[in-house]
Order: sequence, then structure tokens, then C-alpha cells
Amino acid sequence: MTIPDWNSSLVLPPIRPGQSGQSADRSPYRVPITAVVERFAHTPERCNILRGLLAYRKELLGTGIEGGFQWLDGSFMEHKEELEGRAPNDIDVVTFYHLPPPLTQRELISSSPQLFDPVATRATYSVDSLNHQLGGKLSNYDVRQISYYYSMWSHRRNGMWKGFLEVDLSGEENERAISLLEHLQREGGRP
Repeated sequence: MTIPDWNSSLVLPPIRPGQSGQSADRSPYRVPITAVVERFAHTPERCNILRGLLAYRKELLGTGIEGGFQWLDGSFMEHKEELEGRAPNDIDVVTFYHLPPPLTQRELISSSPQLFDPVATRATYSVDSLNHQLGGKLSNYDVRQISYYYSMWSHRRNGMWKGFLEVDLSGEENERAISLLEHLQREGGRP
């Protein structure tokens, strides 16, 4: 699947243009992380944020996390340069992950606390992070949290609807994205 163009409001559309309101071709758009790099690596600031995101993903996978996916959003998914005359500061990421056996969530977080601390991930990787474990018992709290992420991320602060992306948490795909970003930076921009 491809990432739709920004709409006339300079955000990703919540539903792919030309599709009905009931279409499954809607936000979060499932795309490979390489598509994110291809689409957004067009300024030095965005390249730096992408480099941080890819490093963050690599570190997460290095903990032994056994897959999952991430939702990507925030000002990075808007045409901030046109909307506000500035580059985005970071990228918002919710990581939905499977625990590496035999670790508990507490043990995983204790082994790499910097990857589960939003202040640390923002400072180190330019990633404003949230995390949610997959595969456990679904509680009322889980439903409220996921609903919160979706409702907050499908709107700008002014209430306008917008879209966001979903990428698989895959080491192989991440390595291709790192190589692509390095290539684009050497060549001076988009393919």
C-alpha cells in the first residue's frame, strides 16, 4: 500500500481519496517502513528524525521483542513546513509489541528503561514514544488506551480529521530502510 498525498489541509487524509466512508482503505495506512523513508526523507530535519526512528526500532528489536507494529503520527505526518513554516521536531510512535519469552513486561522494561521512557526516547531518538504489549489478556484499561491513541491521532489539535501510518516492526525491513535513508542522503534527496 502507498502513503496517500497530503490533502488540501496539508495532512494525510483519514480515508484514501476516492474511497467510500466505509472503505477499509483508511488510516492507519499499513505501509513498509521503507515507504516512510521514501516519502518523508526530503529535508535534513526529517532525515534526522527518520535516522532516530530507525535507530529506536533497531534498539527495540535488539531487546528480543518478537515482532509487532508501530503507529506513526504527529507533526512529522503533516506538511508542517507549509502549515507552520517550520520543520517537525519529532515523530510520535506507539509500539505494539510481543514480549520475548520468557521475559515479563517488567523485566523487559527494566533491561532497557531508556527505550520505554518517553522523555529519554524523545531526547535520544526524536521519538515521542508510547508502548503497548500485545498477546496478553485484553483489559478495560487496554481498550481505553488504544481508543485514546486512535482518537487523539486521527485529529489535529484544532479538531480536523487526519490520517496516520502503521508499519510492521521487522528487523529485516528496518535494515532496508536504514540503507535507503543513507543512500538518499548521499544522493541529496528523494529517489
